[in-house]
Amino acid sequence: MKKTFLADTWWVAWREWKHFTGQKVRIIMILVQPFIWLVLMGNLFTRLADLPGFPANNYLDYMAPGVVTMVTLFGGIFGGMSIVWDRRLGFLNKLMAAPISRSAVVSGKMLAIALQTAIQVCIIFVIALLMGVSFKTGVLGFVMVIVLACLLSLVFGGMSLAFGAMITSHEALMAVMNFFTMPLMFTSNAMMPLAFMPDWLQKVAKVNPLSYAINPIRTLFLTGWNGRELIQGVVVLIIVAFAFGFLASRMFKRSLA
Repeated sequence: MKKTFLADTWWVAWREWKHFTGQKVRIIMILVQPFIWLVLMGNLFTRLADLPGFPANNYLDYMAPGVVTMVTLFGGIFGGMSIVWDRRLGFLNKLMAAPISRSAVVSGKMLAIALQTAIQVCIIFVIALLMGVSFKTGVLGFVMVIVLACLLSLVFGGMSLAFGAMITSHEALMAVMNFFTMPLMFTSNAMMPLAFMPDWLQKVAKVNPLSYAINPIRTLFLTGWNGRELIQGVVVLIIVAFAFGFLASRMFKRSLA
């Protein structure tokens, strides 16, 4: 049973991956988008680094880990679109007629989202280094950045898939996902240090799942290893990703019951 579930998960992920690689415009945007964010935001807020208490030598160093999590957020949170499109095109009915676990459909799509995130993180990392961003923890630190980003993509991928199982309209799902995306980004410390936020926003940022990825990633970039922060981030992200994955599976089964 376990081997069957893993095999089903892999083949669903492989199908999503083939679909992804066939979208040339999407691949181009993945290459261009991080560069635009790093250049525009890195220069737009550059003078913030001159303020007392700013935790980095320049804003670009501070922003690069934020871009990693922002790209992960957008990639994961729109993952539920694939279920809507599969339902609209009739592929979902064919998939359900096949001898495949319904939970594997969700886990396979989440795995595909994580793989796409890993590629995006590699692109961002290369661009950031070429732009002079410092990175203190070497190859192993880079691996941990990918792990944290992939776990975060599973969190928001699971959330998106849960909504995608309930909402049959592509336009409605886009509206719901947009409603969550911007608040999640701006109530984290992706672009601004906690110390520069009002007290109420600091409290919100501390429970935002994005912060549990941003903080250890930023530490790996700027200062080095912090085992306690890293373990806390990994554990929290695994728990939340599992919870959303479980919820997405339940909603998916209920919607097709």
